[in-house]
Amino acid sequence: MAKLKGFTCSVCGATYPRWAGKCDACGSWNSILEEAPLSAGPKPTAKGRTIPITDLATEEAPPPRAGSGIGELDRVLGGGLVPASAILVGGDPGIGKSTLLLQAAASFARNGLKCLYISGEEAAAQVRMRAQRLGLQSAPVGLGAETNLRDILTTLDAERPALAIIDSIQTMWLDNVESAPGSVSQVRAAAHELVTFAKRRGVAVVIVGHVTKEGAIAGPRVLEHMVDTVLYFEGERGHQFRILRAVKNRFGPADEIGVFEMTGDGLSEVLNPSALFLSDREAATPGSAVFAGIEGTRPVLTEVQALVAPSNLGTPRRTVVGIDSGRLGTILAVLEARCGIPFTGLDVFLNVAGGMRISEPAADLAIAAALLSAREDVAIPPDMVLFGEISLSGALRPVGQTENRLKEAAKLGFSQATLPSRSKAGQAEGMNLREMADLTAFVGEMFGAG
Repeated sequence: MAKLKGFTCSVCGATYPRWAGKCDACGSWNSILEEAPLSAGPKPTAKGRTIPITDLATEEAPPPRAGSGIGELDRVLGGGLVPASAILVGGDPGIGKSTLLLQAAASFARNGLKCLYISGEEAAAQVRMRAQRLGLQSAPVGLGAETNLRDILTTLDAERPALAIIDSIQTMWLDNVESAPGSVSQVRAAAHELVTFAKRRGVAVVIVGHVTKEGAIAGPRVLEHMVDTVLYFEGERGHQFRILRAVKNRFGPADEIGVFEMTGDGLSEVLNPSALFLSDREAATPGSAVFAGIEGTRPVLTEVQALVAPSNLGTPRRTVVGIDSGRLGTILAVLEARCGIPFTGLDVFLNVAGGMRISEPAADLAIAAALLSAREDVAIPPDMVLFGEISLSGALRPVGQTENRLKEAAKLGFSQATLPSRSKAGQAEGMNLREMADLTAFVGEMFGAG
């Protein structure tokens, strides 16, 4: 059958059936290039081979895993490194991606895995200087500096390592793709070659990806679909904490996190993140509430801080760090519509201490408590944790893993918990539970209004 021609924008990845001077999707000029033609399908007379078919009851042994010795990294990977897996790591510039992966390569190498670190952004001398600063110069890690993917794949095929780290995918280029390194076509083609090589040769490949201003990994979205695991390295420049979060993992739980602390000797793992995030918490401070959350399979306690002050602007400010700003707007609307507590003419500042980011709806009650505490200047008891989802009607909805949240709170010395009614608290020994049906009841009991 006839081959189909395709045209793709090298900036945004939009596809077109014919060439055009301007991309309608992103507005770029002269960015639409012709790609290699794709086959329309097999010829009517050609036959392929029959693939093996199994049923759903077929049992297979779990994939073998190699531990790194870094507990937080192994947790995020689902228990260790799986051979022939492709892992994509993204994060802001300077957040510590190269430092983490160099430490991981050294740890894997010391445990017996043959590791190669290929840098496309830094010279080999720069990587060696970082290794010396981290005390890793004696680790048996192979180091190379190259951007030509054909040469890199030839080297990997000859060396046959167990782990290859490519830093970064935006600097790699293929000589058979007519576009600049970092373009959509080059990134997609280079990632496809690396993933195919990983599956064919049984080599675990870790790919570093840049992120955009919005925080997403740069390049086509298909890049995240190609790989087995997508990890984001998060953190604020002003905080020493770094969080490695799995947003996709075919070999383990997604949304799992590993917590690290940036020190002068590199990244050190944090075994008890709840105690670390609450270490600098002052007792009985208005505008502060402790949220018992779940990150992947791990309960983590974090402090939600709020500040409410009169505004001298026509439109009051709503500043949020670590929480979705849309969620804040929804909670403020529910407080005003269902509880009669207005925030009109007041600036609202909301922050999650320690650089943590909270995305689960279970934080709604803690956010509302911090806002009301700051507005009324009434401190929440320092030994209390809060969690629960707030519906638009003002009702409090139960959330999952209530028992694990309470156990983590009790382990850290908290003796009270405010949670929605009908929650499955299980055996909450030593915890005084306050169950609330709706937000109005919570406001009335905690702040004497509603």
